Amino acid sequence: MKTFSKIITDESLRETALHGNSEFPFKYYLENIWDFDFHCIDWHWHPEVEFIYVRSGAALCHIGNAEIKLSKGSGLFINSRAIHQFRSECETVIPNIVFLPKLLAEETGLIYKKYIKSVTDSALQYLILTPDTDWHRDVLDRLCHVFSSQDDKSPNELGTVIALMEMWEIMYREISDDLPQRKTDVRTSDQAKLQIMMQFIHEHFLEPITLHDISESINVSESTALAVFKNSIHISPVEYMINYRLKFGAALLADTEKKILTIAEESGFMSSEYFCRSFKKLYQMTPTEYRKRQKTGL
Repeated sequence: MKTFSKIITDESLRETALHGNSEFPFKYYLENIWDFDFHCIDWHWHPEVEFIYVRSGAALCHIGNAEIKLSKGSGLFINSRAIHQFRSECETVIPNIVFLPKLLAEETGLIYKKYIKSVTDSALQYLILTPDTDWHRDVLDRLCHVFSSQDDKSPNELGTVIALMEMWEIMYREISDDLPQRKTDVRTSDQAKLQIMMQFIHEHFLEPITLHDISESINVSESTALAVFKNSIHISPVEYMINYRLKFGAALLADTEKKILTIAEESGFMSSEYFCRSFKKLYQMTPTEYRKRQKTGL
């Protein structure tokens, strides 16, 4: 039976996985987006920075309000705390590394403050790396070298950090003069608003809450609440609530033998017809088909 991977997050969409450990906060992953549930590595963020490379296939990436299509041979730098999602329409292998910036230098030292913090604290959320640009290719070559060294039974941590420093030095040299600066920390402010509203939805999704209720949870107008959601994860607060209810229902379908009518009611839907219609729209299959897929792994 085939099992499908899922990204695990907390209520704020922060990924809960530990990437490496306190002594070496670095982790290498060899992932196929196609192997994730519904071929999607869903919305998440983490304090670490991330570099990915498309070894095969093609990836559709959403980072904040940007949509990025990555073809084979291209890569992507994702800055600390940038909320992102990956999708694919075919087998898409993306080796990637996730690490805390402090791996490169002591946080209280000059190197960190001048060359690393200036990037991670900027408004830069991502950087596309393509092999047809010389310095991009230099970064990608070193990135692939890091990947290959992780395949060894005894990875060379010192060599890994040296390669990461070389990548960072190239990237910093090319982008430092044009780094966008945050304006009164807008990115953090909007993400905080998003997370508070999400938390409100998670706590009250079984109740008949409205856009007005959601916006009141952070004392903003309905239009502001709508804009925060649209600019961050491309759906409205009400759509997010419905999807959250559907994910709750999907878990019940996979883990219980309850009737669909019962699951619809326990997921906050007024009717099983609306539940089934909404479920098929989101998951491209009926609740019955989803349950069978989870049981058989097909």
